[in-house]
Amino acid sequence: MILIGQYDSPFVRRTAIAMRLYGIAFEHRPWSTFGDAEKIRPYNPLLRVPTLVLDGGDVLIESLAILDYLDGQMPAAERMFPQEEPARQRALKLASLAAGISDKAVALYYEQNLHGEGAISALWVERCRSQVKGALAALEKERAAAGSDYLFGGRIGHADVTIACMLRHLREAHPEFTPLKGLPALKDHASRMEALPVFQEIQQPFIPPKG
Repeated sequence: MILIGQYDSPFVRRTAIAMRLYGIAFEHRPWSTFGDAEKIRPYNPLLRVPTLVLDGGDVLIESLAILDYLDGQMPAAERMFPQEEPARQRALKLASLAAGISDKAVALYYEQNLHGEGAISALWVERCRSQVKGALAALEKERAAAGSDYLFGGRIGHADVTIACMLRHLREAHPEFTPLKGLPALKDHASRMEALPVFQEIQQPFIPPKG
């Protein structure tokens, strides 16, 4: 398999970490959606990452769809989304909240840094910030209530990985969130996840996109 995208993307990073944890071999092509758009286009006309090229040549896009596919390739006991309800629904909810924060963080960065002088919408910026803060508060409550190393069971899952990848990207792309003030459970979660060998291996400092 070929995984396209840079590891400063929380979506690419969560996919690569999951593949390492699953023991799935892949070739990594660290292409940027800005600087390497023409390399990505033949695989994904949306020019988005992650893009996963399967061994048979088919292509998967969008990180949740990729993770769902990878889960389906593994024995039930090894899957990183819980298999039983309501744990599965809750894990999907938390992973989606974290991914949604990353979506808003990307939109906020573009709004603040890639628009010309005077073109920035203060209303849009404040809306994005409000959405990020609200979702962080919801995740903090869930993480604090878990009271264990991982959110679901005794081993790492997709929700754990997605939240940690989101938090690093958010801190690096938006320094105002660096202290994670008032979010002790999320801050602790990020520290513990980032200390794991797979997180140390699959990482890249944030590289600001250039329009």
